[in-house]
This record gives sequence, structure tokens and C-alpha cells, in this order.
Amino acid sequence: MNPLAITRLFSLAAGLSASLASAGAQGATPLYKNPAAPLEARVNDLLARMTLEEKVAQMQSIWDAKSEVFDAKLGLDARKMAQKFPDGIGQFARPSDATGPVSPRVVPGRDVRGTIRLVNALQQFAMQRTRLGIPIMFHEEGLHGYAALGATSFPQAIALASSWDPALVRAVNVVTAREIRARGVTLALTPVVDVARDPRWGRIEETFGEDPFLVGEMGVAAVQGLQGEDKARKLQSGKVFATLKHLTGHGQPESGTNVGPAPYSERTLREFFFPPFEKVISRTGVSAVMPSYNEIDGVPSHANVWLLEKVLRGEWGFDGVVVSDYYAIEDLERLHHIAAGPDAAARLALAAGVDIDLPSSGAYATLTQQVRDGRVLEAHIDEAVRRLLTLKFRAGLFENPYADPDAAVALTNNLEARRTALKAAQRALILLKNDGTLPLHLADTGGAARPAIAVIGPNAAVARLGGYYGQPPASVSILDGIRAKVGARVKVLFAQGVKITVNDDWWADDVQLADPEANHRLIEDAVAVARNADQIVLAIGDTEQTSREGWAKTHLGDRDSLDLVGQQQALFDALHALGKPMTVVLINGRPASTVAIAEQANALLEGWYLGEQGGNAVADVLFGEVDPGGKLPVTIPRSVGQLPMFYNVKPTARRGYLFDTVEPLFPFGYGLSYTSFEIGAPQLSDDHIGLNGSVRVSVAVRNTGARSGDETVQLYVHQQVGSVTRPIKELKAFERITLAPGESGTVAFSLTAEAFRMWNVQMQRVVEPGAFDIMTGPNSVDLKSALLHIGD
Repeated sequence: MNPLAITRLFSLAAGLSASLASAGAQGATPLYKNPAAPLEARVNDLLARMTLEEKVAQMQSIWDAKSEVFDAKLGLDARKMAQKFPDGIGQFARPSDATGPVSPRVVPGRDVRGTIRLVNALQQFAMQRTRLGIPIMFHEEGLHGYAALGATSFPQAIALASSWDPALVRAVNVVTAREIRARGVTLALTPVVDVARDPRWGRIEETFGEDPFLVGEMGVAAVQGLQGEDKARKLQSGKVFATLKHLTGHGQPESGTNVGPAPYSERTLREFFFPPFEKVISRTGVSAVMPSYNEIDGVPSHANVWLLEKVLRGEWGFDGVVVSDYYAIEDLERLHHIAAGPDAAARLALAAGVDIDLPSSGAYATLTQQVRDGRVLEAHIDEAVRRLLTLKFRAGLFENPYADPDAAVALTNNLEARRTALKAAQRALILLKNDGTLPLHLADTGGAARPAIAVIGPNAAVARLGGYYGQPPASVSILDGIRAKVGARVKVLFAQGVKITVNDDWWADDVQLADPEANHRLIEDAVAVARNADQIVLAIGDTEQTSREGWAKTHLGDRDSLDLVGQQQALFDALHALGKPMTVVLINGRPASTVAIAEQANALLEGWYLGEQGGNAVADVLFGEVDPGGKLPVTIPRSVGQLPMFYNVKPTARRGYLFDTVEPLFPFGYGLSYTSFEIGAPQLSDDHIGLNGSVRVSVAVRNTGARSGDETVQLYVHQQVGSVTRPIKELKAFERITLAPGESGTVAFSLTAEAFRMWNVQMQRVVEPGAFDIMTGPNSVDLKSALLHIGD
């Protein structure tokens, strides 16, 4: 037996002895039911009382099997539950859905009261009808708002990242946590802190972009919003435990296809993919981590002892729960072929430190017999269950497992939540091009004919919410938002232009593009409508089917092209031929190679998926009520042939192409405004610091335009000479500020040794002496620099 296993056994034995002694002293009342007792003692006491079957039950969940425990009205049947799960269950997945993994368009989800009825019934069963009364932990999705019927829908993660506003991301997640917790749920499977470096990957919309620093700062803000801004071990009211996902390499899969291998060196992992996870863990006390589906150097993450034990728990000191991604343990057999059966898969995952098998009773259901057969040590079961029970005690579930439906209804999608959704959408919008067409003006014609705006496109009259979406009580399309904004002052015309896909249900497996011939007729109709307009607003991009998670070979979502689909380019070309001013609004889940549109449109707005208030936000920006201040969290390539395309490349990258350029369509960090700004060169508090020193960087900013607006000052660092090759620039700080016309301000950043650390040739994290360029500006290209020397 190795030293680590021996240490674990001694620790468990000591805890067991203390627990039994405490139980005797308490008499008839078990210590674990005493809320005043120390948490560790309560865990030890409960664990000592549990049978092997009860322990293994805590390592499993229910999702697919929901129908097996429901009655004819989809309520809980306690008799069926007792037969199916006599030893209780650790978690219950997504109580807001009706029957498990089915589209809410096929089987509508549960509303607030319906969800709480189910949650409370399940908790009543667990507390009163199982031997030890261990409550159930419920988990839900909350990527950009609670993914449930009636909840508030915020902009998708990539859009939230476009705000470059951590305080906003924190506020969004405060609302998300509040709405989830109100239904009796204490674990959210969010945020995603994958660094996304391949836009073919359909899940790029779920991420905060391509840069480790930006992703890390947004991840910290999200977790603080969900769990609270301190590292309190006890979950506070209105909060939920957060889950960091997906560890790691997930955001740049081979060929851009979901679950594909991540064939990256340890150095690449440590420099680009690890930092957001490490930052969030060190700064927030996040409670759960989810490994990724993919393999790294031949080892799938759910079986990767180096990744989960040595790095996650060892180097980073993570002491929370590791939850599996859905069906990922069984995938060790089915997809990766490193296990001969579910029992072998369970052993691999348990040895790597995966504590619970989500979403259903899968491979871990074999653990009871494997312990009895001597293939698995019960001590390793105890170790996982100890962490799971600790989380339940920290959540307060033993004292207060039930939810209040009246309170939940009152706070769900309330006025504050809708205002936050609107602000988030406004701050997410990115102005990529403007020849002066925007903002649109609502001129008083003095009784003359009203001006006319043609609102056209497949994304004009529908509010696209993106993957892992909620179902808000109401959502606002761009057409709705413009009509509400202009009222009777402007004549608003509409035409669909084209249809992108036959169906737009994110859950549906089959994806079919719309009929091209029918689209050509729709284009003709749109041109006829636009002829009668003074301005055109064209809303194009994706549906939730053309960019999404490809979770199976029968449910694909990745693409080998970044071009628009469904005759959308033909629609633009036909409208452009009219010679009328045209603003294009992109509503999409991935960067789109809209080269011709970027060249020919009068104005171009990137919106991604903007949530339930997206239409109002777009109207606010189009008509100048809100200044667009968003910045790109990803690089926009000109074509798929340029991939991989991200800003923080090595010096030898992008030598050049025959017959084309290596320059992106739009660079990382880019975004315009309705006003103009002058950003000065960085001023250093000292041009020479020690290896462990720090430097203060000040940047003067002035609004040189005629209206108030936002600018995001970005700071990049470049190590001129290193023991290993270094990126040409790396984001290390940023701040979004608002300035009135003519107003000046100063943005100050403090760079500590952390900003200059790197993994040297010996794979040690150090600050190497030498010269560093400190670069600041409005994006990753238009930069001014100062020179800093580091070393004694």
C-alpha cells in the first residue's frame, strides 16, 4: 500500500473513533443531527453509521430514472422511490425539468411552484423515509441565468465576457443564484472557465473567450456572485455552490469537435488552460469542480490522477467535491476504451478522485459489489462520501431542506432581475464598424411622411437565447425592441428574409437547413419591403442549432466553417444592392467570418446571444440611448483556414500565406464607440524592479468626442527574452471606464510578480530577469509601450 493510502486509512480510523465516542456521549440524539456540533464531527458521526450501500448511494444521482419514481401526474411516488432507491440518493439532477433529458418544447418543464413541490416531496422522503434521513442535494444549470421555466435569461457567457465588466458578471450571478436557491437547489453547474481557442467548437458560446486572464477574472466574478464574495464554509441565504468546468483543455479540441483530444504539452496546459481554474480556486473557495470529457496525452480527465489529485488537490489545495460531467465515467469505456466495463471505469474515476457519478446511477452503481469483492477499498468510498456529506452540511440541508414557493415566486424574474438582464445586454454589445450611420436618428418630420426602417432577417423577430437556455416569462426580439423604442414616430417594416434551419430547438438531434428555393422567395419579399425604407437593420447569425454542444454523434454542434449558413449572405447581397444605409446585427454563438459584410455594411454590431432583454438593448444602442462599449473576448478570423487564430501567439506564428493575409477580421479586445478616446502611453512608477517587486502603471484617458461613452483600457505584457519561447503579448489587467465629453481620467494598475511569472525550461514557475514591454491601449493591436527591467 502506498504512503498516501496509509495516511488516508489512519485519518479515517481516527475520525471513526472520535465519531463513535461522540455518538455515545449524545445518547439517543445522533451527533450529526446537532447543528451546534462541529462540522467535521457531524460528518464523522454520520459516516460511521452508514452502511456500504448507503455510502455508495450518496455517490449517485437521478436524472434518466425520474419516470421510474413518478406517478401518472409526474409527481413523486414515494413507494416507487423507496423500491428503487431504498438507501437514499446523493443528488437529483435538474428538478425543474419534467422527466429528464427531453426538450422542454416536447415535455414542458416545471414552473416555480411545480419545481418546489417536487423538491420538497423528495426531501420529505429522504428525511423521513430513509434510515438516516440524509437530505438530497439538487443541482441545476445556470450558465447565463437559471435554465428553467420562468427564470431570468441573461446574455450568454461569451456576451457577458464582451462587457469586460466583472462587477456586472457578479451581479448577473447574484440573481442566478437567488432564483436557483429559491427552488430548494444548492448546487449550480456553472461557470465554464474553459479557455476557448477554436471557434469551430460549438461550445465556444459557453465560455468567457480565448484569454486566460480575462476568463479567470470573469470566473472569479461569477463564483463570487453565486457563492458570495467571502470564503465562508457555510452557504449563505440566496446562494448556491458553484462548479468550475471543465478541467481541462476542453476549449481547443482536436479538429474543433467536442470531446476531441487535447494534445497539448504540460507547458501549454499550465500557461493557457490551467490559470483560470487556479485563480478561481485560490480567490473564491469554489466548492465543486467538473473534469472535462476529453483526453490529455492519452489520459481522459475523469481518470487523470495527475490532473485531479496532484494538480487540483495537491498544488492548488482544492478541498471541495469533484463531480463528473454527465455520463463521463461510463465514457471511459464507451468512448475512450481505457476500461473494459462500467466496473473498471468506476475504479479509474474513483482512483482519480471523482466523488460522484452524474447525472444518473451509472458506473458507480457497481461500487458496492466491487468493495465486497475486494476490488475497491471502502476507505476510498469513505473519502468521497466524506466530501459529499461535508457539502450537504455546509449547505444547511440537514436543518433546512425545504423551499418556500411563495417567496420563490416573488423574487423570480422580478423587476430587479429584468433590469440586470437589460444592463447586461446593453454592456455586452460590440460596435465593430460604423461609418456614421449609427446612432439612428428619430427626426421630427413636422407632419411630413414618417421615416421608415426595414427590420429584416431570421434573427429579427425572435429572441435567441443560446444553449443551456432558460424560459423567461417574456423575451424581447430586436423587432419588438425597435417598435417599442420608436413608437408612432417611425414606420417599422418587417420581413424574415431567410429561414436558417427547419427547426431551432437546441435539444433536437436532427439539424436541417431550410429550403434554399423557399429562401430565395423570402429574399425577394425582403427586397420589396426594404425598397420602401430609409434605413435597413439586418439581424442575422445563428440559431441554437447551428452552433451548440455536440454531445453525441447523433447530436452534432461543431462546424468546419465559420461562414453564415442558410442563404444569409445572399440576403445581405440583395439588400446591399439597394444602396440604402444598412446596419447588420449579428446574433450568434460563434465568431463568424463575415468578411464581405464587414467591408460593405455601413455599421456592424456583434451581439452574440443577448438574453431576454436583448431586443430592448439593441434598440437602445441603435438609437444612441446607450453608447456601445463592449470589446471582443475572442479573435474573429477571416476564414477557417487561418485557425488556430488567437492573439497571444508565439513569435514564430503567422509568418504569412500566399494569396491571403494572416491578419484577423477583428482582433481580440476590439470594439468601437459613438465617441472617441485618446489613451496615453503607460507611465511606470519605476522602470526597474526586483524579481519579487511590483510596479504601478498609470494610463491617461480622455474622451475627445461629443458624447459620453465607455472605453476599456487593456494592459499587455511581453517578455523580450526568455528561457523558453514566450507569447508576443499577454493580457494582465483591464478596466472599463465611463467618461463625459472632454473628460479626462487616469486608470492605474498594480502589477505584482504574478504578472511576470512563467514556466521556465526546468518547468518551474519563476520570474526571469530581463526586459519586459508594458503595453496599453483600447485593444490588443493599437498599443503604446514602456520598458520595464526586472532583476537585481
